[in-house]
Amino acid sequence: MSETRENNDQLAIAIFSEILVADQLARSRMAKALPKGMELSHFAVLNLLARGGEKSPADLAKAFNVTRGAMTNTIGKLEWAGYVHVRPDWDDARRKHVSISPAGARARDLAFSAIAPILEKAVEAVGPEKVRTALPVIRDLRRQLIGE
Repeated sequence: MSETRENNDQLAIAIFSEILVADQLARSRMAKALPKGMELSHFAVLNLLARGGEKSPADLAKAFNVTRGAMTNTIGKLEWAGYVHVRPDWDDARRKHVSISPAGARARDLAFSAIAPILEKAVEAVGPEKVRTALPVIRDLRRQLIGE
């Protein structure tokens, strides 16, 4: 193996190890801060719906890289809590559409206010300029992994 390839392998392992550990720590801290009964997956779906509008369950499953069954389960829990509305597709009865309800928007805002200080503290400690510099690199890595 060439020295360049070995260095690139070590670099890849180092960056992805850091990303995985940071992901685990962030998820753990955020999950503890969420309002009682809300899971991180629930917040993520509500946040996407709040920002992106109505989606199909298949679109949501694809966005979060989970099975349709897993997303159906999450949507069911959110619907039971009154956080989302599920309606049929008027053109194709086999399909459904999911949108955030007013109660879901309030729950998302409450959850966001609980986790925002954790994230803001981390960004402030690292330095906003360093985070701004790292963001495009992390975004490019994500795009590469999903095949964009």
